[in-house]
Amino acid sequence: MMTAVSRDLKVADFIRDEVAQIMQHEMRDPRVGLLVSVNDVRVSKDLSYADIYVSSLQADTDEDRVELIRVLNGAAGFFRSTLAKRHKMRTTPKPRFHYDELIEAGPRLEKLIDQAMSRSDNEAESGSEAGSSSG
Repeated sequence: MMTAVSRDLKVADFIRDEVAQIMQHEMRDPRVGLLVSVNDVRVSKDLSYADIYVSSLQADTDEDRVELIRVLNGAAGFFRSTLAKRHKMRTTPKPRFHYDELIEAGPRLEKLIDQAMSRSDNEAESGSEAGSSSG
């Protein structure tokens, strides 16, 4: 059981590194800029699929993100055949690209948490002032 888990992780790490290299050095599509990051790869247990999570500093709008994922999924065959030449596994997982929303969501969530905390602190201060003036 342990070897299956570690194999999944090894394959995912390999795919993450190789797909990043392929995007930077071998993709000729101008719609896939140099600023695309491969953030995570999750390989299915049977190694038939690789879900690849990417983000891009150039994808400012939802339309840009949808287009990037459409282009990458359209090039899945190219990625798969290129990956197949770089390893000795019997099969190469079929790439499925997804936009990684967590990269953008992280700073936004942090800001919301900070705002909530400062509101909470302000309410606590005004509550303690009200309590101390009545005594």
